[in-house]
Amino acid sequence: MRIKSLKSKIVKIVKGRQILVVDDNKSAADSLAKLLEYFGHTLSVAYDGRDALSEIDIHTTNVVLLDIGLPVLDGYEVARELRRKYDEAGRKLLLIAISGYGQEADKQRSLEAGFDYHLVKPVDVVILEKLLK
Repeated sequence: MRIKSLKSKIVKIVKGRQILVVDDNKSAADSLAKLLEYFGHTLSVAYDGRDALSEIDIHTTNVVLLDIGLPVLDGYEVARELRRKYDEAGRKLLLIAISGYGQEADKQRSLEAGFDYHLVKPVDVVILEKLLK
């Protein structure tokens, strides 16, 4: 499917989310951010868990796409801390794991850490769009 036709399908449904992409693979993070910006979202990018926690604005960010296998603080630790911060502030957060880990045990661990969904890399943009609506 060409990007132009994909955009027409997605933009009708989702628009204007404030999204933080967190991945230590800079190319993957930047590419996903550019694609989501193309679809009308506002993006921030962090390349490790510590930066994600220090850079996130809990008053504007409403979606976090978070890699699990991060150095220093892994995605599970970041997810637990984000849930704590958002709960304390009374804010809603859609937290999506984006990982190379795709076994059932990995998905269960994601749910236990506070993720709403677990997607396996490479991310299917159509599935991501459905989760963002």
